[in-house]
Amino acid sequence: MNIKSVNKKIQPQRDILLSHPLYSQIQNIDDLHCFLEGHVYAVWDFMSLLKALQSKLTCTTTPWFATKNPETRYLINEIVLAEESDLSLDGKRLSHFEMYLDAMHACNANTSQVNAFLDNVIRTQNIFVSIKQSDLHADIKAFLDFTFRVIEEGKPHEIAAAFTFGREDLIPGMFTAILKHFQANFPTTDLSKLIYYFERHIELDADDHGPMAMQMITELCGEDNQKWKEVEAVSILALEKRIGLWNAIEAHIHQKHLATT
Repeated sequence: MNIKSVNKKIQPQRDILLSHPLYSQIQNIDDLHCFLEGHVYAVWDFMSLLKALQSKLTCTTTPWFATKNPETRYLINEIVLAEESDLSLDGKRLSHFEMYLDAMHACNANTSQVNAFLDNVIRTQNIFVSIKQSDLHADIKAFLDFTFRVIEEGKPHEIAAAFTFGREDLIPGMFTAILKHFQANFPTTDLSKLIYYFERHIELDADDHGPMAMQMITELCGEDNQKWKEVEAVSILALEKRIGLWNAIEAHIHQKHLATT
């Protein structure tokens, strides 16, 4: 097995995501706010997948010792550098999550729910308790629970699978589709920070992070067919949970449409 065979197996889920009806449902600024307020959880938990990989593939404790594979060490550190401390539209160093929150503020989306959720995570010191206690849609809860189960229980190649096939490899095409809708539907609204965020992801993931993540998977699995099978299984689940997230956001938008008719 290899990257090509995994891509073939996950193509049905990718097709569903890339042609999801959610994109065409974002028709006004309120719809956009619904999208951002649901999608922000995927932006946030992505950072935890990233840091879990850095913890497993590099040395983040003292005394320092060189980890076994310098190639995967380099790959993950390069991705962390950009995701955790990239240049924002204003020229400030911010993580991509902070850039996303900044873009939400700029277009008047509500960040109170995600901030309250994060405060609860700090208070409980248990992500699973916080997910359960939250008022989030069941599919958003399932999405977050899956991410942190993989982080807690997964092997490095399984975490890398959720990161690569569930996120990094998917983002360029998916965000390109979203951007087209934004530009068509909101020509007079200042979405400069949001568009910058999406375009930055397209640039990084298509040109750098996507290929790097694929190389990381190859390095971690090598010729081990069992690892490749586990990568395939986690990747399919990750994409199915993302479909659930998209369904939850679409349902929220639909409910708001019904409430205004």
